[in-house]
Amino acid sequence: MLVVLGATGHTGSVVAETVLARKQPVRVVVRSADNGTSWAAKGAEVAVASLDDQAALTRALHGASGVYLLIPPNYGAASWLAEQRQRVDQTAEAVKASGIAHVLLLSSIGAHLPDGTGPIRAARYGEQRLTAVAPNVTILRPGYFMENWASGIGIAKEQGLLPSFIPPQMSIPMISTRDIGRVAAERLIAGGRGHAIVELAGPEEYSPEDVATELSGILGRAVAIQAAPLSAVVPTFTSFGFSTEAAGLFEEMYTAFSKSAVRYERPASLVRGTTSLAAALRGMA
Repeated sequence: MLVVLGATGHTGSVVAETVLARKQPVRVVVRSADNGTSWAAKGAEVAVASLDDQAALTRALHGASGVYLLIPPNYGAASWLAEQRQRVDQTAEAVKASGIAHVLLLSSIGAHLPDGTGPIRAARYGEQRLTAVAPNVTILRPGYFMENWASGIGIAKEQGLLPSFIPPQMSIPMISTRDIGRVAAERLIAGGRGHAIVELAGPEEYSPEDVATELSGILGRAVAIQAAPLSAVVPTFTSFGFSTEAAGLFEEMYTAFSKSAVRYERPASLVRGTTSLAAALRGMA
């Protein structure tokens, strides 16, 4: 039995679908029974639990051979980093109590860096806590999600502008969440021995200008990058409902990206996905 958290999200849904397609038994963990109805219809076992309920999560993991694990953020939390670390601690205790053999953890590019990476600092903490309690841990460190551009497509359609806090011509590692989910499922089915790090990227690196060019073709109108100053990160994100602390962490992260400080630890062993930027954007548009 393989357990999948986040089955209603971008990566978790792909993990669960792929495991089911490979005729492997899967248990999806959802926050409410209603969220599990469609998965039950597909043949998955459904467990209702949340990361804030350590006992329920422990039961959801019990008897399984592996789990795909991610720690969803609550960006409205006033003390975001402390709350995220608390959720990691609760999850780690559930993993330890369940005795599950293999944990596959969704982390992030740059999680090996000690500081200066904004919300990626929480991913680093997650790696440290999970590897301390589980004998076999596979850590996935993907690059920038291609799907992060989805929020700007509406403006691109209406105004021909695509806002970006990343310098327009700066190429960075981007990857589709579908590729992340596929690789995660493959590693989950294969099982794990000891602690391993898998760093992920798309077929090639892309810049914001590449995104604008692809969207121009998809939308049938000219799209230009609207470069936004880093000083606008906090007011922009707080207008979305982020707490001041969470917004400030994103400013820190985008600053690190702009300085090319966020990087892979082991680029020579990088695993590349197959989904192009164009294909991912077409799906979003």
